[in-house]
Amino acid sequence: MALYYCGLSDKRAPIALRERLSFPKSRVEELDARLARTPGVLGCVLLSTCNRTELYCSCEGERWPDGPALLCRAAGVEEAPFQGAFRTLTGTAAARHILEVAAGLRSRIWGEDQILSQVREALTLARRAGAADSVLETLFRTAVSAGKELKTKVRLTGVSPSAAARAVEVLRERMGDFTGTRALVIGNGEMGRLAARLLREAGCAVTVTLRTYHHGETVVPAGCAAAPYEARYRLLEGMDLLLSATASPHYTISREEFQAVERPPKVLVDLAIPRDIAPEVGDLPGIALYNIDTLGCSVERAVPPEGEAILEAAMERFREWEGYRESLPAIEEVKHAVLERVRAGDLSGMEADEAAALAVEKTVELLAGSLKGCLTAEDLERCARKIRAHTRS
Repeated sequence: MALYYCGLSDKRAPIALRERLSFPKSRVEELDARLARTPGVLGCVLLSTCNRTELYCSCEGERWPDGPALLCRAAGVEEAPFQGAFRTLTGTAAARHILEVAAGLRSRIWGEDQILSQVREALTLARRAGAADSVLETLFRTAVSAGKELKTKVRLTGVSPSAAARAVEVLRERMGDFTGTRALVIGNGEMGRLAARLLREAGCAVTVTLRTYHHGETVVPAGCAAAPYEARYRLLEGMDLLLSATASPHYTISREEFQAVERPPKVLVDLAIPRDIAPEVGDLPGIALYNIDTLGCSVERAVPPEGEAILEAAMERFREWEGYRESLPAIEEVKHAVLERVRAGDLSGMEADEAAALAVEKTVELLAGSLKGCLTAEDLERCARKIRAHTRS
């Protein structure tokens, strides 16, 4: 299985490193196309989220690329600070890893929901870039399918389904009843909308900032007020909490301008990578600043037996597909060899049905004789059932 994985995640790298190697969607497609041209690489998928930046490659033989160097060059950063932060896997271990990632079992928020759509989107971007070969197409589709099945059938108790949900839990623990609490949410992407909706449902009066507004197109969570992004510092006045979740490469909140607010919120949550809120803001007196890493989730991270069974079944399906794909050239060779052997026989003077029967008989005998010691009666019975099923259909 010529699969290669190289990744940087919250397990080995703090947020200060991860944000330097984070790629927005607008760049992922371009990088997929570029990385797929690496010598020895037949296809690649780049997955970049808040918690991880991961490169998956299908390779020619075991001609593995230098993943850390490729990713650092793509981000325009020096490789030295990342020494020891990358994890690399090959073969079955790399395949198993993406299955666990898609199921949320490698996330800081154990079992989170959003990673499933992020894995699906990573494949879509690679496909659009012409970088996803049949191996990665099949692997990622298998991972998404297994992740959906695990989330549907397996209960992971005590788990927040997303970083936004975990943020609301932490805020509730700190602030208590949200009734009468005023919250400003910067960002109207998927994460920002989810956070705004959850805060509103918990009892907060929520205002969401928008960079642009198009009537009938821009979605603002029900019950939330909307305001221009440019007014964010003015809106901070008198707010109880701030949550920022944008895809901006720059800070949405700087220390200097935050300090200029007379009555700023005391509790801040940054759900973005790269970070939205300047880390120095958290050093100000009386300010509590949470980010993706400090939200955490203290639950037992053990996959239940039924979840393990789903993952192993998915791995087996992928192994079977991979084995069949690798055997296709040999199957073609056998077909031609058998055809030559049958044609060498004397079928002249026979009726069509009789000639066909003899050809089939010789073919089966040749195959069975060649695979003697490898086939069992059960294998042959399964093969016969498969042929009959196809005949009926």
